[in-house]
Amino acid sequence: METLNEPRIIELPKICDPRGNLSVIESFKNIPFNIVRAYWIYDVPAGKIRSGHAFKSQDEFIIALSGSFDVVTNNGINERTFHLARSFQGLYIPHLTWRELNNFSTNSIALVLSSGLYCENDYIEDIEQFKSHL
Repeated sequence: METLNEPRIIELPKICDPRGNLSVIESFKNIPFNIVRAYWIYDVPAGKIRSGHAFKSQDEFIIALSGSFDVVTNNGINERTFHLARSFQGLYIPHLTWRELNNFSTNSIALVLSSGLYCENDYIEDIEQFKSHL
């Protein structure tokens, strides 16, 4: 059973138009936090894994703007893999969730929306330290 504080796919509004589709994200409407920071990951070499870490306080929402990739999450008990390949869906990742991005397709772009500014002290970058933090 999925709870609100677990990683989950959220479907975004999709406005279909013959000229091209449009999707939108709004803080507290489509995702359960205020968007404070945005960054994107691209040009990932084949076989590379990105961003093995957890946040103490920040939540994230990750979207495959182009191409596809997998997000592996771990809450200290369960590990789940989410495949992102549609730009009108994203993965909500609550704080205190370990995550890694891998299996990037050619020319993929991962957009990450975060609930906080960059803060080095908010990162947990060692999986064992993460597990002991829970």
